[in-house]
Amino acid sequence: MKLRPIKRLKRPTAGGTGGKRPRRTGWRRLIPTWRMTLLGFASAILLGVGLFALGIALVKVPDAHATAVAQSNTWLYSDGSVLTRTGQTNRQNVSLDKVSPAAQHAALAAEDRNFYNEGAINVQGLARAALNTAKGEGTQGGSTITQQYVKNTYLNQKQSVTRKVKELFIAIKVDATESKDDILAGYLNTSYYGRGAYGIQAAAQAYFGVDASALNAAQGAYLATLLNAPSAYDVATATPAGKQNAVNRWNYVMDGMVKENWLPADERAKTVFPEVKDPQPNPGLSGQAGYLVDAATQYLTANGIVNETELAKGGYTIKLSIDPNRQQALQDSVQAQLHDNLNPDKRKKDATAQAGAVSVDPRTGAVVALYGGVDYVKHYVDNATRRDYQAGSTFKPIALAAAFENNARTQDGRTITPRTVYDGTSGRKVRGGKGTPYAAPNEGDKSYGQISLQQATDWSVNSAFTQLAQDAGLQKVKDTGIALGLPSNTPGLDPVASIPLGTATPSVLDMAGVYATLDNGGKQITPWLVAAVDREGEAVPLPAHKTTQAISADTANQVTSMLQGVVSDPGGTGWRAKALGRPVAGKTGTTDEQKSVWFVGYTPELVTSVALFGQDPATGAQVSLSGVGGIDGAAGGQFPAQIWTGYMKAALKGQPVSDFATPADGGEDAGATDAPTTPSTPSTPSASPSTGTPGGATGGTTPGDGSSSGGSGGKPTTDPTTQPTTQPTTRPTNRPTTRPTPTTPPTGQPTTQPTSPATGGTGALAGTGAGTGSGG
Repeated sequence: MKLRPIKRLKRPTAGGTGGKRPRRTGWRRLIPTWRMTLLGFASAILLGVGLFALGIALVKVPDAHATAVAQSNTWLYSDGSVLTRTGQTNRQNVSLDKVSPAAQHAALAAEDRNFYNEGAINVQGLARAALNTAKGEGTQGGSTITQQYVKNTYLNQKQSVTRKVKELFIAIKVDATESKDDILAGYLNTSYYGRGAYGIQAAAQAYFGVDASALNAAQGAYLATLLNAPSAYDVATATPAGKQNAVNRWNYVMDGMVKENWLPADERAKTVFPEVKDPQPNPGLSGQAGYLVDAATQYLTANGIVNETELAKGGYTIKLSIDPNRQQALQDSVQAQLHDNLNPDKRKKDATAQAGAVSVDPRTGAVVALYGGVDYVKHYVDNATRRDYQAGSTFKPIALAAAFENNARTQDGRTITPRTVYDGTSGRKVRGGKGTPYAAPNEGDKSYGQISLQQATDWSVNSAFTQLAQDAGLQKVKDTGIALGLPSNTPGLDPVASIPLGTATPSVLDMAGVYATLDNGGKQITPWLVAAVDREGEAVPLPAHKTTQAISADTANQVTSMLQGVVSDPGGTGWRAKALGRPVAGKTGTTDEQKSVWFVGYTPELVTSVALFGQDPATGAQVSLSGVGGIDGAAGGQFPAQIWTGYMKAALKGQPVSDFATPADGGEDAGATDAPTTPSTPSTPSASPSTGTPGGATGGTTPGDGSSSGGSGGKPTTDPTTQPTTQPTTRPTNRPTTRPTPTTPPTGQPTTQPTSPATGGTGALAGTGAGTGSGG
């Protein structure tokens, strides 16, 4: 029997369709196979990696935006207290070592406790934030400090997917290229803390009045609390609920510091919520702050320390030489001696008075106080540094110094000393010059006849000083002024016959520097206002304060000795300054038409220059000061001397009284006369120096300054162009024995006290004018 082969049966497939795989039908077609799942997952990973790589490649770390780098400049008084801050953004960047460790730890405890052990992104935090946001629990940050730093520095605060994606990629790049310390410092410097304070340094000052380096744990924790809600958590202004929320957040930060072992538990237990300062308005540039900043800025830029562009970027801390106590004393004296006696509502003339003053330490050149005007935001021209008003007879000591330093001789060949006799006839023509002889009138056209150079100085006699300058040499007078401290480009500083009468227009600051040289034994130091400059923790080098022996010590002492007579002489133009009760040397000045009046005086310890300028508040034009304060006439011995005395009393209060150095010859050398030696009958002046009034307010009721206007005085009985023909029969004394004043001592004050101060003007700088300069 033949066997048949057995056929292999095919195993039925699922669904019983024979050898074919059954087709998926219905909803099962939507379920991916494991192969599809695996392939899709792998593709997603590759796509994600590719997109991430593309994002890393395409997204660049941009430059920091302007608001993130903008900083304020902080201006300090000499004692370190804040004068003001300038710039639109109240920020001062500091390096991390200038932030206390407690404040650093507080910020980490509040915002990112794992900062030093994580990357740029906290995935868990992002997921948690996304979940909370999706659940409607509010927008959640979930950002690391690195991300917040990136947002503050390179991006904006807008919540968007695009901004968030950029933030992530930039954060990764920043984390890879910057150290953790740099990132933390950047975060602390760019965060906003409320009260207009950007950065932890500005915040430390705004809330506690200390630097960031001095913050303790409680204070640092409070500032870290503010990062969450600056305005809502400001306990000085917040609602009761806001205050409680701030305290709760503060406790959270403090406890976090303990948990991370950044704060001992026992210290935490005894730490209480810190006392927070009340908000303070930004001092800005109002009052005297603007003048001080303006003067200091001129110093910084003129000396190449910081250029204007860099200064405008901010971030500088500039300590001035200004003593806050003396600054306040100067402001108080101007107010009490001048503005309290002005009433522009009743006397329009009072609105024209503009005061400027500068006080300098003669041994160092440091400017310790400066008054620039009534208010920088009302009168922006700095009266302390402007160079458009003539100096008047405050220039005469320069002529004295030129004569003594160069051993000058009179026209008949005798060495000039304080006892040298000059002709004080008003309008006397100068001898020895070229061209038409110059003939300067004295104040009120007053003639004095034969007087010593000391008396001519005390009474500020123009005719004597124009001859003195000619004898000394006009170019030498100019050169001496420059050596003593006047800028060589000072307007009007020309070697002409009128130079000793003050036709030049130096600033009040310039003249303080000149007199400081006299007070410092002839050693010249250009006045300075900036003691230290720092930018973001790095000191900016300052130039050395150069000292130059401008004139000999004996010349300086001789001039100082003579200027003491201006104050101590009962008839001297600066007699009001004697009320200081210390040895004082000084000189008054009054210019043509009384457009400016001056008093520059000094003690061995301090030099102060004060001037009053007449300026039309509407046009800015220079006008006469006559009538200001209800006084007919104006003189440097009035308001300027009174301001000077009031300030110096406060500035030197409690300091020991010291004397000036004595000249080598004691000022007692026999003098000579500039008169011809041909014997003849001496001319008789119209008034004796011992009885006549050397000028002043109306009718000679106030001792004046020797200017060519104001006061009264007799005409000379002889032709003023005629030179005296003999020497005086007796040698003049070094000081007159009586003060040539009226029987009633003048007060220099109006008869009624005004009730409101002047506001000053804001006009543009006026021109220097032509005039002859004038007296005293």
